Amino acid sequence: MTTGWNASDIPDQSGRTAVVTGSNSGIGLVTARELARRGARVILACRSEARGRKAAADILTDVPDAQVQFMPLDLAELSSVRDFARDLAGAYPHDGLDLLVNNAGIMALPYGRTADGFETQFGVNHLGHFALTGLLLPHLLRTPGARVVTVSSGLHALANIDMGDLNSERKYRRWVAYGRSKSANLLFIHELARRLDAIGSDIVAAAAQPGYARTNLQTAGARMEGRRTAERLIEFGNRIVAQSAEEGALPTLYAATAPDVRPDSFTGPRFQSWRGAPTRSWRAPWTLNDVAGERLWSASEQATGVTYEGLKS
Repeated sequence: MTTGWNASDIPDQSGRTAVVTGSNSGIGLVTARELARRGARVILACRSEARGRKAAADILTDVPDAQVQFMPLDLAELSSVRDFARDLAGAYPHDGLDLLVNNAGIMALPYGRTADGFETQFGVNHLGHFALTGLLLPHLLRTPGARVVTVSSGLHALANIDMGDLNSERKYRRWVAYGRSKSANLLFIHELARRLDAIGSDIVAAAAQPGYARTNLQTAGARMEGRRTAERLIEFGNRIVAQSAEEGALPTLYAATAPDVRPDSFTGPRFQSWRGAPTRSWRAPWTLNDVAGERLWSASEQATGVTYEGLKS
């Protein structure tokens, strides 16, 4: 990896189509904007129509010739994931998909369940993206050089997944649940890369993590519970310590566009996996376990009802 890589190093993306989930704010918005700046047609896949359309307008303000389109996607509701995949196929019936960035996520929220009954962090961060990737796989498979980039976190190291308690029903600890969901992201990419290689596909499945980036992700849990002191402390830490969303998006953009990205790679910030230019990031050994990857894959197919046709173990 090149020292000092930044957004100006993104290769020309003209003629490429990208879907970026959670692209109405934070690193997702930056990722979508910079891909559009380099010529990609970018689908903003967001839960809130108001915020998604505002993000599209903001990108057009920065990049007047950008090709951006909002499409609704709620990863906490599998019917919405299916609707998104159907609508995308309807809007672009003859087009492939060059890039899927599984960026959207939630962090350390109070215990809750998705519309389909899954623990919220596991349901949104992993299962929603698992289902989305599977439903969009036919578009990716027919596109030479396609990529899938899933955004994990250095905090995946907080916890391995618990195959006996994927929905944290025995005991819920918000940061452990977050760590498990981010470990699931990495294990998903590991298994996806393995299965793609088995069929000789040139799709690159890779992961990235932003380090400590200044976004609204960190304060969401405290805000939901009305913990104003905790929210103010987090906001203070964001201002003093965190890097910007622009810097935090660089590992994702690198994984999405750099020519030397390898399948099952994990890109993060250079300095202590916290901040700086993109480089190879440390990952916990449990995210490279083939047996665990197969078990998570099977459980995810059963939970979502989405099977990856042509990608068998």
